[in-house]
Amino acid sequence: MITDWSTLNREPGLPGLYARAATRRKITGTRLPDSGFRCWVDVDPTRLVAYRKVCGFADNGLLPPTYPHILGFALQMQLLTARDFPFPLLGLIHLSNRIRVLRPMGGVSRVCVSVQVHNLQPHAKGATFDLLTTLDDQLGPLWEEQSRMLCRGVKLEGEPLEEHLTSSLALTEVEHWKASSDIGRQYAKVSGDYNPIHLSTASARLFSFPTAIAHGLWNKARTLAALVGQLPAANVEIAVQFRKPVRLPSEVTLLASAPGPSGELQLVGAGDLEHMVGHWRPIA
Repeated sequence: MITDWSTLNREPGLPGLYARAATRRKITGTRLPDSGFRCWVDVDPTRLVAYRKVCGFADNGLLPPTYPHILGFALQMQLLTARDFPFPLLGLIHLSNRIRVLRPMGGVSRVCVSVQVHNLQPHAKGATFDLLTTLDDQLGPLWEEQSRMLCRGVKLEGEPLEEHLTSSLALTEVEHWKASSDIGRQYAKVSGDYNPIHLSTASARLFSFPTAIAHGLWNKARTLAALVGQLPAANVEIAVQFRKPVRLPSEVTLLASAPGPSGELQLVGAGDLEHMVGHWRPIA
């Protein structure tokens, strides 16, 4: 785990980090850095309003449960484009995402964001690692995120261990929505995530995708916006696995179990194509 923290005086600038990512196309090793980054970040009210609109969250006085990911995105980019990080950022695949809302996120205006990577493991298609992001305010830990990322082409010894979430509860339709052809560009503007696979058919084809696909974190955010009345506002863990990408444009249907402290969800497309599956439960 982490042994060497670097504290930044301000958020990194994204244009320079994207330029750095564009020039890094080779795998340079199989060891994750034992360093991490920290930085105090202010919540921009204008940006928050725009994020709510794109993702479908009403203003209930709380930060949306997925919004801290946006606060940590520039720091994540700083870490994943650092010289000692061995994998190229472009081409990484987001397999799963787990967030924990430790306390109610009302009245939050300034937080300390920390990011690190760990848990390098063999995978049938390469290797996975966990990108960890945490938020603290003046009272202490507030929110945590674990994103499991896949880098194809890495060769590690050992047997692949893959977690597979399944639905065991009765699920009913909650909401149906259209993922428009420009939702990738809309989400990029509010998140800073300008990965080419989300922006247009032309840019997605450069990375072997036939069309642009929706951001996984937009799928999760849009889902949690639809479930806001069914999930606890705090002391909750929400985990999802991303299955088949949502090609743009397309229509999807959200299924979920009954409201309560724990439950399950599923996002499906035409022909019951499974895009995302997950659950929520109290933090142990």
